[in-house]
Amino acid sequence: MIAEPTLLSRSVQKENSVVDVSSCASVHHVSSERNENRQKTVRGKRKARECSENAKRKHSKSSNGSLGRAENEQLKNGDVEAVTLFEVVSMGRNAMQAVVDDWIDAYTGDRDSALLDLISFFIQCSGCKGMVTAEMFQSKKGTDVMSKMVEDLDEDSGEYPLIMSGLYWKRFRSHFCEFVSVLVAQCQNCVIFDGYLLNTLISLLTELSDSRVRAFRHTCTLAAVKLLSALVNVALNLSVSVDNSQRLYEVELAKMASKRASPRLDRIQRKISELQDRKCEIENMMDAIFKGVFLKRYRDVIPEIRAICMEELTVWMKLYSSVFLNDSYLKYVGWMMHDKQPDVRLKCVLGLQALYQDQSSSKMDLFTIRFKERMISMTLDKDHEVAIQAMRLLMVISQSCEDVLSPDDHKNVFQFVYCSHRPLATTAGEFLYNRSVFIERHRELVLARVRALIHFHTENELHQHVLYLVDSLWDSAGALLKDWTGLTSLLLPHTSCQEQEKKLQIDDCTKLTEHFIKVLPELLSKVKEKSLHCTVCFMLFFTKAFMCLSDVLIAHNYQLQMWDSSAGTPLLYTPDPKLQKALLSFVVEHVFTSPEQDTHSSKDGRLEDLHRRRNLLAAYCKLIVHSVLEMSMATELFKQYVKFYNDFGDIIKETLNRTRQMDKMESARTLVQCLQQEQDRGNTCSSRVQTYSSIKELARRFSLTFGWDQIKSRESLAMIHRDGIEFVFKGFVQQSEKHSPPYISYLTILSEFSSKLLKPDKKTIYSYLQKFAGEQVINNREESWMPLIYYRASLMGTAEGEDAISFISSDTNKQPSLSNRSRSPSVRQVNSEGMNSQQITSEVQVFNNAIYKRVGDNFFNIKTLG
Repeated sequence: MIAEPTLLSRSVQKENSVVDVSSCASVHHVSSERNENRQKTVRGKRKARECSENAKRKHSKSSNGSLGRAENEQLKNGDVEAVTLFEVVSMGRNAMQAVVDDWIDAYTGDRDSALLDLISFFIQCSGCKGMVTAEMFQSKKGTDVMSKMVEDLDEDSGEYPLIMSGLYWKRFRSHFCEFVSVLVAQCQNCVIFDGYLLNTLISLLTELSDSRVRAFRHTCTLAAVKLLSALVNVALNLSVSVDNSQRLYEVELAKMASKRASPRLDRIQRKISELQDRKCEIENMMDAIFKGVFLKRYRDVIPEIRAICMEELTVWMKLYSSVFLNDSYLKYVGWMMHDKQPDVRLKCVLGLQALYQDQSSSKMDLFTIRFKERMISMTLDKDHEVAIQAMRLLMVISQSCEDVLSPDDHKNVFQFVYCSHRPLATTAGEFLYNRSVFIERHRELVLARVRALIHFHTENELHQHVLYLVDSLWDSAGALLKDWTGLTSLLLPHTSCQEQEKKLQIDDCTKLTEHFIKVLPELLSKVKEKSLHCTVCFMLFFTKAFMCLSDVLIAHNYQLQMWDSSAGTPLLYTPDPKLQKALLSFVVEHVFTSPEQDTHSSKDGRLEDLHRRRNLLAAYCKLIVHSVLEMSMATELFKQYVKFYNDFGDIIKETLNRTRQMDKMESARTLVQCLQQEQDRGNTCSSRVQTYSSIKELARRFSLTFGWDQIKSRESLAMIHRDGIEFVFKGFVQQSEKHSPPYISYLTILSEFSSKLLKPDKKTIYSYLQKFAGEQVINNREESWMPLIYYRASLMGTAEGEDAISFISSDTNKQPSLSNRSRSPSVRQVNSEGMNSQQITSEVQVFNNAIYKRVGDNFFNIKTLG
């Protein structure tokens, strides 16, 4: 039995290193065959067939009967009896249908024997006299087949059917391609989906197309791409069948329930699924051929192979545009337009003509933009046929894509009407004529065309070449050039009309002057009162003054840093609080403006205004970064981080990072001040829910700026939590107060920073929270204390497993719900009552001792927390 094939080809790609072996690797050299006439191939193939092992098969009925009808048709016409597929296909296309039908019958009876016949056909079409035996495949070594076939090639002739001269062999190529197409078309409803035939055939063609031998590579590449083209037709037929079945299903489904046949619906649905599966299988085969053959051979050293690949690729794009007509496949055509062989370039240009004519230009916009210059330059190709077809391609593009070619492009291309090569000049003249007709379609037909041609000729200033222009246009615009009436009407214009138009223009100017002489003084007096107001340039003046002041302050600060103490005492200057507030007010007023204020300006105006505002903000931020202004002056900037994130988010974030590098603790205090001021404003605002959400989002953005290095930000994060707890419980008395503090919701905002704390720090912060809130308040489950429960859960959410239990006692059945929270923390809820108090105290003491060594008495009160 033949081993099961695979669709995978060799992993080693030898596309550019292929040695052009001209069909020579023969070991058995037969000198008597060197000068043998190639027209006697039928007799030689018959002899090889009789000597092969395939002639001794037991299934004589399959091997001989598979060509029965084809032989009978040929014998009726008096032809020599054919014993191989190669011979029958070589005889002509009359018996093609019968040959394929007989082979399908033979394959149905004995697929191994019939498949060997088909494989031998492709081997013989490559010019090889050898025959493939079953033992070659049973060895499961694909290289054995190739090496054996190479031995039987004619070493010295260098010829094989596809490149041999003569009318007979030219017809053989078309017969060969037709056989592949007919074979797939006849098998599309039966054996093509058996998972064996095409898999074996694709594997064989992929292997032989990657051979070092030119005959195998050329023949099998042609067979593979023609096979893919045939599969494209099968996929199109399946798509039509799927659409028809889908419409039938929708019609049946639209019927009333009483008239609807459920079994029929199920049957249609199964058919649709089956067709879709088959279509998917065909597309997988197409992809295997494309990757296994095309991607290796489209840059082959043999130009004929490259031309075959380009020709078939454009056919696939035109037939099956839903899969192949995209930039992933178009790029190969664009690359190969730079090929050094004119035949390859010609195939690319002809294929593109068909694509642009097929109303598919909308899918080729990116390709057109990318390779437009190359297509225009190909009109200067040294090969005349390529240049002519490139000109026709530009003509098609101009008709299908009006805005692709600019007026300058048209002007440069139209110069070819003066070319000495008449076919190219004629094509350029046709392009010029069609373009002129298109532009002047709304004017008088004859006169407009003539004026356009004359205008083109006079613009080029080549009056001595007017005969070339007429000769180029004679074939396409002969009727126009012979319209003597229209031409003479241009030579004899009516001067009376021109004089009348000039008189009308003079009268209009006179009336306009007389009118404005009377009303112009009144208009000037009306607007002169406001002529001194700075309505236009005051913003530019303020902006320039702000930028100059910022530059002076930064330069002065830089000189202080670089001052040499030996040179004397520097001149110190610190901006007073009044100046700092003025600078801040200017930035807040002129930088952080709402987008609604700019709705009437144009897009370019808005972009220019945004650029100006970014420059102002950057200048102010530099004052803070260079310590010219106090760091607390950045509070108003940080408040706008979320609202103006798209416009100034990068500048504000960089300022925040720079201030943190300067002083971590002071930068953290600035963030705390920003959040607390927003909390104060939120409590007095009518829309508290919206304000609370914006503050919580702002806190989340601030938390993200600390990054993942928790050790580096340990002190500043602890300070944020400490100040936040103090801010919430300021003035709160544990024993007498039953109501929650007014800023209790700030704890939910503070929880955004809990995830950045280290595990020991969370326990310490929790102890610090107990100091202010008290044990009784922490365990309170009233609705007003929900933010405290939320904050407490965020602190204890990542505690050790032995310390973590539910923070809600077992007798509490109702789980608290927090309204208006943007996201819920991933909390493992912990009950402080379930923790060992001594363990907490000891860990807190260790943590505080470590912090005390680094920051001294400015952190927590160790005795209090202990």
